[in-house]
Amino acid sequence: MDTPLATEQARPDPPSGECWCCGSMNDPYRMVHLGNHPEVGVCSTCARWAAKQAQQIEDRDKSGPLVVVRDGLRAVRRMVIDHGWHRSRWLGRPLRWIGKRMP
Repeated sequence: MDTPLATEQARPDPPSGECWCCGSMNDPYRMVHLGNHPEVGVCSTCARWAAKQAQQIEDRDKSGPLVVVRDGLRAVRRMVIDHGWHRSRWLGRPLRWIGKRMP
């Protein structure tokens, strides 16, 4: 008989590997789960996106040179996506690599 996976709060963890954000199917053990809601699983790509969104929200209340640089990098990212350059045959791969490492 299979035993359910236990979370910190002793609730069974559903073995579903579907991302609640984009709907992609992944290995359930490679998903990011929310602390108080272990049933919510998010793939690493969506978790990275959510972290960037959270940092952008935090930057709204801040000022300084680093905030200005991060806002500039976000503007460049929006321009690249708006023009579709991240899907380019020649520029796509390097731009996506850089995009994963930018704030």
